Amino acid sequence: MTGNPPKTEQYTVTEANEGVRLDVYLAGRDAGLSRSQIRRAVEEGRVFVDDRQVKAGHRLRTGETVELTIPEPAPCAVQPEAIPLSVVFEDEHLLVVDKPAGMVVHPAAGHSSETLVHALLHHCRDLSGIGGVLRPGIVHRLDRDTSGLLLVAKTDEAHRSLTAQFRDRRIDKTYLALVLGTPPTETGEVLLPVGRHPSDRKKMSTRSSRGRDAITRWRVLERLGVVTLLEVDLETGRTHQIRVHLSSQGYPVVGDVVYGKSGLLKSVADTETRSILRGVKRQALHAARIVFRHPVHGTQLSFQSPLPEDLAGLCEALRERRMHV
Repeated sequence: MTGNPPKTEQYTVTEANEGVRLDVYLAGRDAGLSRSQIRRAVEEGRVFVDDRQVKAGHRLRTGETVELTIPEPAPCAVQPEAIPLSVVFEDEHLLVVDKPAGMVVHPAAGHSSETLVHALLHHCRDLSGIGGVLRPGIVHRLDRDTSGLLLVAKTDEAHRSLTAQFRDRRIDKTYLALVLGTPPTETGEVLLPVGRHPSDRKKMSTRSSRGRDAITRWRVLERLGVVTLLEVDLETGRTHQIRVHLSSQGYPVVGDVVYGKSGLLKSVADTETRSILRGVKRQALHAARIVFRHPVHGTQLSFQSPLPEDLAGLCEALRERRMHV
């Protein structure tokens, strides 16, 4: 971990931010903190507005001075583990890792070892602590069973820059998804808010009363009978966005046990095709491309990852089966 001392960030509220909530305002600054981390800072007395403590929901007024103290990162309790990593790119500022399906990104309930963070701490000993002691260097995440490209910051400066790029939607991410169904058009767009499911808090939904705007664009790459290979671009990055959006349109991601539609799989007439699909052990979703600006010298970087062996094999099996149906 880096040994950065505590530091104080100071901001002056402009007319454009008149009436904005304190936590929302700070989340839009370059401190690299999430809203939950900012609310914790407020509760711990590390945020002042005009030299007084206020609540996270305080509505700001033009001219007010906001001070935020970011403490020195606590020692990381997560122990390094010698887990192989597929590193696509690395310099002194960041890493681009090709995460395999089945690997959890950071420690959480039920996943106290063998995560990407454990592997990263073994690979590089001085990860940025700005993301929190359980998420050192982590800028964004992929679901456990989604494979593909993931950015990791190695310095505080890189973490702040990459976090800001994600926040401002300046990072382009492209996914490959195998979905059950045959879209009638070659391209499509889903513009539906995504938020917590109204009755199942572990799931996301387009029917949430507090959903946030979300935009997903897709185009057909290949039609494989009852399955279609899509290239998917995200305009926003909500939790489970691709899986929720595609399922809402009647095209769930193959192998998705959370948002899949079991009735669709049962309706597949060809028994061998149905057997192939039932053998899929994870959601058929892969983060295939990422484009961003280097956090220090600003050069545009672009990286790609081909379909991993399991998904490429699934495509080949479906192609072969299609020739015989």
